[in-house]
Amino acid sequence: MKITSRFTVAVHTLLVIYLFGGERKTTSEFIAESVQVNPVVIRRTLLSLKAAGMIEVKAGSGGASIVKDLKDITLYDVYRAVDSVEGELFHFHENPNPACPVGKNIHSLLDGHLSDAQRAMENELKKTTLADLSGELAEKIRAQAPAQA
Repeated sequence: MKITSRFTVAVHTLLVIYLFGGERKTTSEFIAESVQVNPVVIRRTLLSLKAAGMIEVKAGSGGASIVKDLKDITLYDVYRAVDSVEGELFHFHENPNPACPVGKNIHSLLDGHLSDAQRAMENELKKTTLADLSGELAEKIRAQAPAQA
């Protein structure tokens, strides 16, 4: 199994809302232009983020706004909010041969290691907040701005 693009779409969506929310309505259509996906994908993402208590969405074309402090939203929170993993991160092949010494033992051999790997990834996501990312984004934008004469 792989992590779906819902995770990166959700992070992108939140950063668009943060960056542009003060100057314009951040509608699903506007966000979709930045993400380069269909607005329906953004609307589904917004529903998940709203259900997680991260944003509010005004009906019609009112747009979305972030209701939690960015320092209180981690990448892990976003990951969980949008169900980024379809099932477990690691998925076993079906029916290993129980008559084979490898097939018979593969689950007990790998289960703990794979669980540790998933936990390590999730713990890493807990270390980065949207405040961290918005700061990094601001630095990148400043670095890309043309020099003032």
